[in-house]
This record gives sequence, C-alpha cells and structure tokens, in this order.
Amino acid sequence: MVKKSLLSTLLIVLTTIGLSWVEPAIAALPPGNAVKDPYAILRNALPMEQKELRKIQHNLEDTSDLVRSSRWTAVNKAVSASQFGVSNRKVEILESIPSDQREKANKTLTKLKTSLISLSELSSAKNKFEFINERSNSLKLIGDLEALVLGDDFPYNIPSEFKDLPRLLGRASASIKTNKGDMKAIIDGYNAPLTAGAFVDLALKGFYDGLPINRAEEFFVLQTGDPKGPETGYINPDNDKERNVPLEIRVPEKSETIYKKTFEELGLYTETPILPFATPGALGWSHSSTEVNDGSSQFFFFLYDAELNPAGRNLIDGNNAAFGYVIEGNEILNKLEVNDQIIAIKIEDGADLLQQHA
Repeated sequence: MVKKSLLSTLLIVLTTIGLSWVEPAIAALPPGNAVKDPYAILRNALPMEQKELRKIQHNLEDTSDLVRSSRWTAVNKAVSASQFGVSNRKVEILESIPSDQREKANKTLTKLKTSLISLSELSSAKNKFEFINERSNSLKLIGDLEALVLGDDFPYNIPSEFKDLPRLLGRASASIKTNKGDMKAIIDGYNAPLTAGAFVDLALKGFYDGLPINRAEEFFVLQTGDPKGPETGYINPDNDKERNVPLEIRVPEKSETIYKKTFEELGLYTETPILPFATPGALGWSHSSTEVNDGSSQFFFFLYDAELNPAGRNLIDGNNAAFGYVIEGNEILNKLEVNDQIIAIKIEDGADLLQQHA
C-alpha cells in the first residue's frame, strides 16, 4: 500500500476545493537564489568549518553568475583569489586534516593547484564552456579535501531512543538501475543518519530490487519502495514488526538534529533545511499523511520545478526528510512513469559506514 506524503495530501485538498496550488505561491513569494546544484548543496552540507577551504569554494561557486553575464574581469579576480588561498593557506589546510590523511590531501591540493591554473587560462581566453567544466573539477577536488577534514569521527549525537535503528555515519554512493536507464546518487548520513541508514540497509538487503515506481506526479515526485503484498514498509524479521524511521531534519545554526517534528509544528515557517528539496533528484523519505514518524521503506525522487517550488518556500521542506541527491543520470527521472521498475540499487561506496544499531 502506498504511503502518501503530507504535501501530497495538501495538494489534493487544494485541487479538490478548486484552489490553485501554484498561483498563490508565485504571486506572494519571490523565486529567491537558493542553491540548486546538488554538488554545491552536498559541499555546503558537510559539517566542517575549515575557513580557508570554504573561502576558496565560495569564490569559485560565486563565479556562476559572473560567467553567465560574461564578466570575465571579475571571474579572473575570483580565480586568482582561489589560487592565492591554495598557495598561501596550504599549511593551515593540511594541519586541519587528520595526520593519516595528509599525504592524500597534499596530492589533492596539487591537483587543485593545477586545475586552478587551467581555470585562469580559460578565464583569460573567455572560454565559457571549458571554464564551467574545469570549475566543476576544481570544486570536486575542494569537496574531497573538505571530506578529509572531517576524518572518521561522526560529529553529531543520535538520541538513545533510536538505538535499535541502523545509521549511516558518513556518506555513501549508490547506483540506481532502472528499466529506463541508470542513475548515481550520494546518500548523506551526516545530516540524516537514520534515514540514510535505513535506505542503505535496505539497498544492501536487495529490498528495492525489482520494485515498481508506484506513484508518478509530473513536476512533483516519483515514488517507489512499496513492498509487494499488504505491508506498507519493511518488516523486521527479528520481531515481525514494521521498522519505522522518525522524521529527521537538520537546519543551519542549530546544534541538534530535529526529530519527530515538522517545521510547521515548531513554527519554523521560513527555515531552509541543510538538505533542501531544491533540485531535481533530491531523495526524500515517505510517510503517511497522518503520521510523520511512520516512514519505513518508501522513498521518492523530488521533481523540482522553480515555479511550483519557489526557493525556500516549498511545502515539502520541513515535512519530509531529504537524505541524498541524484548526481548523475537526472534525465532518467523525466522518463520514468508508474509501473516502470527499479531493477537494482547497489551501494558502491560507504557501506562500511553503516552501523546496524548504537
């Protein structure tokens, strides 16, 4: 049986009573400047505050608008500032990384320096297409360095009441094979350890293999994970009960993860989660329309649309937990329909970060 999210229920109610779900949002709320690149979201979601790396990262990310408007002088300055940061803050960067990872970090810094030299040359040549490609490479290297800063220590406490639930203490990568093509996703256990843990655990068990897309709403969601038979989720073989995962969301500037409460219940009406539903292929955990803590196995791919989901003002942020993003093969999302099939979900990297319980 399919579990429908609270947002879906709101959409149905508005449609039934003849109100437009779209027009009020567009009329009242500006589109904003939310980050929509999944790589950028994931970089900024890393719980590390190495200021030199963050400054280099943001210098490069901020060139997006500059490149679009062909402001090459400003682009050159931003790239030069990043080169300066790598060359003159190398010692500080390496000292912030655990000693057993510094050799790897040093090699990555060397690659980053080479990439930034290429960026400078491409900027001087005003080669927009190649600049964008090389910038992606530079930013990936920066993300690799930021991940090394974190080391092996998980930065947050998970409440003891959830001690029996699996948790992902870091990040994993997953390949998602469908009958319409393949995708790759990053699963973020830093900001949604229980939700990501449940997903990775079920993927490793082969739970999702062969299941259909059981719900497809244009510009909204593609949902899967509904097990065959009358059950709505994963049944724990140890006790023959459905395993439920609580609503789990992190927000900036708050030290503790929010569990079991929606933004609406907490009065956080304008807050944006660290993992927002702001890009096509955001992965979200499904729950019923009456209980936010009964999610078990069903998840969805969010089909972002700028007009239907204004930046920082969509209804799904704070009502469902995002736990990762599709980073390759997003075009497959536009091809999938009801009864298309998830052939297999495989955890390619990060399975060793899964713990079955506290």
